[in-house]
Amino acid sequence: MLKEQHKVKVLDNLTYGYHSLLPITGDPNFEFMYGDIRSVDDIKKAIKNVDLIIHLAAIVGYPACKSKPKVAHEINYIGTKKLVDNCNVPIIFASTGSGYGSVNDICNEDTPSNPLTEYAISKIEAEKEIQNCSDFIICRFSTGFGLSYRPRLDLLINYFVYRAVKNKELIVYEKDYWRSFIHIKDMVRSFLFALENFDKMNCEIYNVGSEDLCFTKEQVALHIKKYVDFYLKFAEFGEDPDKRNYKVSFEKIGKLGFRTIYDLDYGIKEMAKAFPYMDQQDWYFNNKVLK
Repeated sequence: MLKEQHKVKVLDNLTYGYHSLLPITGDPNFEFMYGDIRSVDDIKKAIKNVDLIIHLAAIVGYPACKSKPKVAHEINYIGTKKLVDNCNVPIIFASTGSGYGSVNDICNEDTPSNPLTEYAISKIEAEKEIQNCSDFIICRFSTGFGLSYRPRLDLLINYFVYRAVKNKELIVYEKDYWRSFIHIKDMVRSFLFALENFDKMNCEIYNVGSEDLCFTKEQVALHIKKYVDFYLKFAEFGEDPDKRNYKVSFEKIGKLGFRTIYDLDYGIKEMAKAFPYMDQQDWYFNNKVLK
């Protein structure tokens, strides 16, 4: 957004540190405000003189929300409600496809929600609050992957690649479960797309991702084998506590012209290059550091 000459203000409580903001801190169009979405005073100060809000504040993922359900509820739902109650500008809301849960059919935006985790429940409830706004766009993202300033090692593809690179082994449970994925760079592109096409997209929900990035866990693991030599075992017994199993249609946002451009090979190759030199840190896991 800064490259597009927008002025950007960030409200953050720095749960995961300031590292990812360092490269842009000196930009004259960038402003940082230390604060918390749970504070109405902080919200009111942050939204003063802004034209649009991209709402990212959340405890993200099944493990993080399960370990601190009260904090997740306060931030993901109550924080969203406080934001909606105290602002009158358009909101682009980062939601999740996790709310579909386990579905045999291909999910579109009208598929009834079936949240299986604290995380999914909190985001579906937050979506209902966002829909009380007069102007909003809800983006239901696929599972992210790829390198960033704080690469999340608890995300499925990232975790698989990290285990393959650093531990030279990977055990996969429930290999036939389907997931939809999106590279972090395409997530960023989708926010810019929503900003540029707000009038067309206003007051709607959109799945954000690509049919070309719908894979079973087995397919992901075998894909990694193309680039990394490691021992791979598909477990016949045991289970993954995250029971999501669904395929998603992205026809709605596709008709407006949005397409992802970063594929699974791109993400695996970039991580396979970086991970040998990266030590595992708590702040790479969303469930490790919570305030």
